[in-house]
Amino acid sequence: MGPTVSRRAVFGGSLALPFLGRSGFAAAPIPLGAINPLTGAGGAYGPSMAKVAQALTARINSTGGVLGRSIALDIEDDQTNPTVAVEAAHKLIDVNKVVAIVGTWASSVTTAVAPLCWQSHTMLFCTSGADSITKLPHHGYIIRTQPNTYLQSGRAAQFLLQHGARSVFGLSAQTPFAVDSWNRLAAVLKTGGASGAGDIIYDPKQISFRSEIGKALAAKPDTLFLNSYAPDLEILLRETYQAGFSGNRFTFAYAATDAVLQALPASVTNGLWSFAPSPDVASPAYRAVQAILGINDPDPYSCQIYDHVSLVVLAIARAGAASGVAIHDNVRKISQGTGEKVSDPVAGLKLLAAGKEINYEGASGPCDFTPSGDIVSCKFLFQVAENKHNKTLFIS
Repeated sequence: MGPTVSRRAVFGGSLALPFLGRSGFAAAPIPLGAINPLTGAGGAYGPSMAKVAQALTARINSTGGVLGRSIALDIEDDQTNPTVAVEAAHKLIDVNKVVAIVGTWASSVTTAVAPLCWQSHTMLFCTSGADSITKLPHHGYIIRTQPNTYLQSGRAAQFLLQHGARSVFGLSAQTPFAVDSWNRLAAVLKTGGASGAGDIIYDPKQISFRSEIGKALAAKPDTLFLNSYAPDLEILLRETYQAGFSGNRFTFAYAATDAVLQALPASVTNGLWSFAPSPDVASPAYRAVQAILGINDPDPYSCQIYDHVSLVVLAIARAGAASGVAIHDNVRKISQGTGEKVSDPVAGLKLLAAGKEINYEGASGPCDFTPSGDIVSCKFLFQVAENKHNKTLFIS
């Protein structure tokens, strides 16, 4: 029987997931932490991320754990708030003594907790996109499965050029990746003969953006790049429609959620383009995430946290030791190279126990990382809103 979790535990503080119902482990559990946006602007993704991490940890424990030890997972709600996230990180690092933290989502959250991690030699696995994150002096203690801003904005600009954009204006929430996103987008647009007509950085906590929209439309763009979170995107879509803008609108898929599309009339959202890093839909690991969540199209962040947990346990197994330093020194040795390809962490643990080398490729795709911790490459999913639902255009 698995652990019982109350609603208060999930949405009021931490979600502690000790290993229960199995005996015979040789030593104390290995403490692993997760910091997820169970509430706040990222609340559309945090609960499913937590569910995937919980289910995969339980499966690993049920098949013998790693190094004869179970994994004790503690999931904290950061409320998509860096201040709350720092408090959670202190608890996980100082009290729980976790070897790694997985699943930080917002770039502001990852930026805030990263120094605590590298100073304590705790590995941090994130799904955040801001270029600035892996430019921090983290000494190899950050691994990012989300493509950085440079990759994302470059691919976004290529899409816009392919779809006829000639003049693009940005309306960007004040986040760590706002400036880098726009600068990269504008640079690639320029190479294709289009222009970045301007960018306004706004406070996402505003209840109206009419002033910013007025300034944007005065530049007469044919396309708006809405670099937003879900709550402010809903307002921007409504108010640009009310202002009579009839051009193209482009945003990140994490903002164009089902909840946003359902909250607005189809006439307001129809034609909205969105994009996101695409999971590896052909991977057995992707199918495992589908099964855990009971849905056909799991979001990329749930797929990435599946890989975070997998990378942690496989690195520990290869090192023969459970520590942040051990994970730091071995994470690339089990995820890139000439070893046998595996997508199931349990299968990978068996191969490592047999003295074989492995190359983990997971639900989010190949887990190959640069020396600074960035994912080397990935595919992207492009969608368009039609009748209050997102329709896939293509994956490339």
